Amino acid sequence: MKEFAALLDRLVLTPQRNGKITLLVDYFRQTPDPDRGLALAAITRDLDIANVKPAMLRALVAEKMDEQLFAYSYDYVGDLAETISLVWQTEEAPRVNAIPTLGDVVASLARASRSDAIRLVEKWLDQLDASARYALLKLVTGGLRIGVSARLAKQALADFGKVDVTEIEELWHGLKPPYETLFAWLEGKTEKPASLAAAPFRPVMLSTPLEEADYPKITAELYAAEWKWDGIRVQLTSEAGQHRIYSRTGDDISHAFPDIADAMDFEGTLDGELLVARSVTDAVEIGAFGDLQQRLNRKTVSAKQLESHPAFVRLYDLLFDGTEDIRALTFAERRLKLESFVSKLDPARFDLSPLVPYTSFDDLIELRTNPPHPVIEGLMLKRRDSDLCVRTTERPVVQMETRSLHY
Repeated sequence: MKEFAALLDRLVLTPQRNGKITLLVDYFRQTPDPDRGLALAAITRDLDIANVKPAMLRALVAEKMDEQLFAYSYDYVGDLAETISLVWQTEEAPRVNAIPTLGDVVASLARASRSDAIRLVEKWLDQLDASARYALLKLVTGGLRIGVSARLAKQALADFGKVDVTEIEELWHGLKPPYETLFAWLEGKTEKPASLAAAPFRPVMLSTPLEEADYPKITAELYAAEWKWDGIRVQLTSEAGQHRIYSRTGDDISHAFPDIADAMDFEGTLDGELLVARSVTDAVEIGAFGDLQQRLNRKTVSAKQLESHPAFVRLYDLLFDGTEDIRALTFAERRLKLESFVSKLDPARFDLSPLVPYTSFDDLIELRTNPPHPVIEGLMLKRRDSDLCVRTTERPVVQMETRSLHY
């Protein structure tokens, strides 16, 4: 726990992205299994400890100190784990040989009942110093807020193993904590593990800003243009009866959008923009981003919300056509396949992002300045001859944002 606590402290105090990656790589290199994998799972929010709840911790503290005094302390500090770690009083100084490892904590809690689990936490709080107590409480409540996204943690894994981060992302949803086979592969001890995930996330190159030096390169012959809508970028993957909706960073958000998942009666992988929208006769009425926020970050969605804020996906691209991987095809070739693919989908949930006609770059400037809908953020420009398999200096997808030339 001391090493995990030290990692959390350093991550919180290190604002730079590359600095956080270096800290994670060093931790993975110096920490044995299963602790490093459990720490990774905690950071990516894939570690679930269900038998310790915040209310149980408050009741535990009430046994140790005046409730009103704790309430004042909590109000001042503002964080439950930090407050408890600071106010906790022990009879004696922590003993080094009694400090549990991260693996000990997770394994013991997995076997314990709720009543036994809170007593284990009490025992460990007595054995740890304030920093380690804080780490323990954040671990058991799942409340890590250390400025590290799941994507950044995966990049650290890629740097640790000297592999491309896309390889980590394609494997991720078929792996389980503590990721011992993943670390063995990254250390060169075993072969790359086979993906066990049905309907995996398939990383693609995201768009980049359009810079002034690139203006002369933009011609209608080379670049197709599409509107960029103010929603969230998603990937829809349906495979072997599994339907998954991923954010652009590979987080599975299917549970928040069951209306889309239920309509994914296809085999393949699609890229698009998730919106709140409703089909009306021959048109689609698109709601503002604030409407979409009513659906985001929810564990469950009520029937009323499904009715009042229906989810809709405007489709940009096709990565897998059935079981066929078509990422090596050009955008123009994939677009033809996408048009055929979309024609078979439920029009109440999916439609095709239309290409925006233009002749010159000045036309794009005018379109960007005066978009036809308030929910449009700008334009996406896509090289017609680009594929989804390589990183190129030509930057196959760029964006023109409505308020400036940078996105």
